[in-house]
Amino acid sequence: MAASSKTIASDPDFKRDSAGSVPLGQRIAVFGFVLYAAFAPHSIAGAEIALAIVGVGWLLRTLTTRELGLHRTRLDLPIWIFFVWTIGSSFLSEEPSISIPKLQSVCVLFLFYITQAIVAKRTAILLVCVMILSGVAGSLYSVYDLLRGRGVVIESMTADSPLLQAHAEVGDAVWRINDRRVYSTTDINEAIKAMPAPAKLSVSLISRGEHVERPGIVVNEQTRRSASPSGVTGSSRTHRFRASGWTRHYETFSEILQILTLLSLGLALAHLRNHGANARFKLAIAASSILALGIALTAMRTVLVAFVLGGFVIVLRAARGKTRLVVAAALFLVLVAGAFVVWQTRAKDALALQDSSVSLRVAVAKAGFSRVLLHPVFGHGMDAVHRHWNEWGFPGDQMLGLHSTPLQLAFDRGLPALICWFWIVATFWLIASRAGRMFQDSSNTNCYGVLLGTTGAIAAFFASSLVNYNFGDAEVALVFWWLMGITVVLSRAGSRGARQEQATGVAS
Repeated sequence: MAASSKTIASDPDFKRDSAGSVPLGQRIAVFGFVLYAAFAPHSIAGAEIALAIVGVGWLLRTLTTRELGLHRTRLDLPIWIFFVWTIGSSFLSEEPSISIPKLQSVCVLFLFYITQAIVAKRTAILLVCVMILSGVAGSLYSVYDLLRGRGVVIESMTADSPLLQAHAEVGDAVWRINDRRVYSTTDINEAIKAMPAPAKLSVSLISRGEHVERPGIVVNEQTRRSASPSGVTGSSRTHRFRASGWTRHYETFSEILQILTLLSLGLALAHLRNHGANARFKLAIAASSILALGIALTAMRTVLVAFVLGGFVIVLRAARGKTRLVVAAALFLVLVAGAFVVWQTRAKDALALQDSSVSLRVAVAKAGFSRVLLHPVFGHGMDAVHRHWNEWGFPGDQMLGLHSTPLQLAFDRGLPALICWFWIVATFWLIASRAGRMFQDSSNTNCYGVLLGTTGAIAAFFASSLVNYNFGDAEVALVFWWLMGITVVLSRAGSRGARQEQATGVAS
């Protein structure tokens, strides 16, 4: 709190009250944003609590200053058309009772407006650095987690083991019971005994390197009272799993790390370009390397490729000569390391894209694409497919997303919503790119670095979105809208600085 308060007090961009001091609500809101930056890579609950603090601070400041602090931007029109179209799609949904309650998830876009209302230039840099450090901590923990191992590998199972209901097999690892981590068969048995009978358990398995969640496992009183209610034996932990930091969602973890890695890389190359290999360059490149390792350990093929693409965008915009070759080679090494982790961790033929995950995604995408033109204007409605999965031609019994942001948006909300989403992403990238050029030759290298990293992060986010529904992941979407707000804040500061320099030049 002390660091953020010092930043607030010294930042000339903050709105002050009639006495010239920073309002209490402003301080509370910035403190909430610092907490959000720390929690965002790890905990949606922590992030939401932090953003609630931001909201309280913003409301308090609004009452004090009688100003919302909102500004018009080039993003407003596509954002509001997208928002209104989503509302219309939900009310015209094939299943309004499902789609209308889902509208609360779309409200994450308001983080864009609150961010630019509260955050100023210096605080924006502070928040980016806090989130990068938080991501680094998560990546380092992932290394420790892999070395330590998770759960207990099943060596044998009795014929009446309740884990058979979870389709557990010998060789799988049980690592959580009812969201509680276990490290031995004793832990598993104690967790089952602690539940009242008839108990319903949720079991988290690691099967062939993949995380599998099995809720609703029924355990009767007789089983619960037996000496070994789990019916399994095992003594070793598994080291073959996809890293996820302090979360269990490696997809979410990898998508957020991708953004943070590219922001850090942008900061590193900006300092290298403007000041040479100074201490800040070394810190930023070290952070980028650790975060890139975290991405590799998640074994997310699409995110790895998208990250390298985003990295090349940054390199082409900021590096020259030998630096460009060295960084490009480093990006290639990350891709090789990630490929090795995929080969070691995931199912056979995953590296060659011949595994069941790919075939299932292709089948789901084909089914979804075939139905887009049946409802091209407002779509089928968000999550309406959950009630019509097989009826609408989707394969299997497990209801999945369409694994593609453009396809999911067109299917759920219609082609106009998809066009608005393309419009939002393109405008976001153009704002970041233009603002980066404004700061490129200025003394504020940190602003240039964040904006440079943002151009790569947007490119990578978009590339990953083609085969992942990352825009529908609440944690990732929050970071996306937050970063958009940060970008607009820096862009506005750059424009103001350019006008001041121009006025100074005319006056002289």
